[in-house]
Amino acid sequence: MDYMKEYKRWLECDKVDSATKDELAAISENKDEIEYRFLRYLEFGTGGLRGTMNAGTNAMNVYTVAHATQGLANLIITEKGEERGVVIARDSRNNSELFSKVAAEVLAANGIKVIFFESLRPTPVLSFSIRLLKCIAGINITASHNPKEYNGYKVYWEDGAQLSLDKAETVSSFIAKTDIFDGVKRKDFNTAVKDGTITIVGPEIDDKYIENVTAQRVDKNIIPEVADNLSIVYTPFHGSGYRLVPEVLRLCGVKHLFPVWQQMVIDGDFPTVSSPNPEYPEGYALAIQLADKVGGDLIIATDPDADRCGVMAKDNDGKFVPLTGNQCGALLLDYILTAYENTNTMPKDPYAVKTIVTTELATKICNAHGVDIYNVLTGFKFIGEVIKNHDDLGVGHYLFGFEESYGYLKGTYSRDKDSVVAAMLITEMTAYYKKMGMTIYQALIAMYEKYGYYAESTVNVTYKGLEGAIKMKELMASIRDNPPVEIAGNRVIEVRDYLHESVENKITGEKSKTGLPVSDVLYFVTEGNNVVVIRPSGTEPKIKLYLLVNGKDKEGCNITLARFKTAVEGWTK
Repeated sequence: MDYMKEYKRWLECDKVDSATKDELAAISENKDEIEYRFLRYLEFGTGGLRGTMNAGTNAMNVYTVAHATQGLANLIITEKGEERGVVIARDSRNNSELFSKVAAEVLAANGIKVIFFESLRPTPVLSFSIRLLKCIAGINITASHNPKEYNGYKVYWEDGAQLSLDKAETVSSFIAKTDIFDGVKRKDFNTAVKDGTITIVGPEIDDKYIENVTAQRVDKNIIPEVADNLSIVYTPFHGSGYRLVPEVLRLCGVKHLFPVWQQMVIDGDFPTVSSPNPEYPEGYALAIQLADKVGGDLIIATDPDADRCGVMAKDNDGKFVPLTGNQCGALLLDYILTAYENTNTMPKDPYAVKTIVTTELATKICNAHGVDIYNVLTGFKFIGEVIKNHDDLGVGHYLFGFEESYGYLKGTYSRDKDSVVAAMLITEMTAYYKKMGMTIYQALIAMYEKYGYYAESTVNVTYKGLEGAIKMKELMASIRDNPPVEIAGNRVIEVRDYLHESVENKITGEKSKTGLPVSDVLYFVTEGNNVVVIRPSGTEPKIKLYLLVNGKDKEGCNITLARFKTAVEGWTK
């Protein structure tokens, strides 16, 4: 694409608003900025769109949102899904309401029915709504846990999961064939509401969603039994969990719930945190202050679209420390399986699902309980696919799925991670261990002593701009062409290349297929079953390296982890 030609076209086009033109005129002397904004269109993938909010083809704005929606509309029309309709939700980010209305206007103009939430909703509510209402698709305007400069456009299909690769490629091809201005249809939002093309919905969906969430309790009695002495601190980080998480916890019997009121305020600038990501401990400062004041047992945090859930628990010194997604997920998995066994309610043919970059402790737990476990590529949509495949075949009973990036799901009412059900189950688990005279931190230590010690870490390397994208591709190609023979002194015994669907045993020379979809991921297994995975992020300009190690004790694990981290950091220099 001729970026200068496209830049001038936007400046001169009568369909571009004056504010956008003023923004573009202000960068007229900055050739690099113009090139970055107009060299390409923001890429549409299985996760939809995600980018910074500014003017240009390579950014999130009303024009790129409308353009993408026209591509989705074309897919829906080819599938004859106009009457089934599309559900649209949004989070608390700046411009989320605007972008959601633009998407609704494009769909309405194409004769596609729209079900539009009247206010912000968690992502899992959208996933649930698609299946409840039997819609053909769903859109959520959110950039999940990204900083305030970002927004995004998540697309879901009729099964409630994010788009499959083939559907995403079809939408992308429609977008490429459509002119961003002349090829996009729009119909005034209020007009579409009046003529019934757009239907506004609200609490009636929430009630059904809450009913499905609370049905996922393993032991309904455990929270009420300790409720008088159980205190939970909750923060939504200014996002969409602000209403449903507290409501569900109170319905389950929590008496002493302390919201962080400064962060219950809906604000897309996320003024009390540098980033609204529950993975970052610094965001919990206000919650820790409150928890120390009220004697809290636990701190729960959710991100802006309330699909991720973070936890802080008291250590043996009474200090609040974060649990990683791997630790919390493993604890939940072990609790759920144990509770089913204790109550003699384990379903027939149970199974769990995790991603390939998630702790192998989950495999150890499932093996100990006689439960099948499936490994899938990174992204909760792949967990959703396993659920769908089992449901279609009428086999197995899904118990729990999780990924290392703070995403958890119990139940099949949603096909995406759900912080609302996670918050409820984490609270139930905390109550269970409190009844036993333990904190969940102590439960974590006990779990390691039972199953063995595991430690995980992620190394993120950011590559900015167009040059950064090239460097990311070059790095992956270089490692793929010259895979390591050893990592931190540990011989590599297996190499999995998910881009080429190959598995090679370096000891025997045996080769096989990965059995998973094609993805730009490299997976190295070393002696001692330690693992390193490297892949480009699907949502941010980053290379991500995942380290999954194990050992006989905590000290040995940490030493191995440190050595592996030093080794892989050298790969990116």
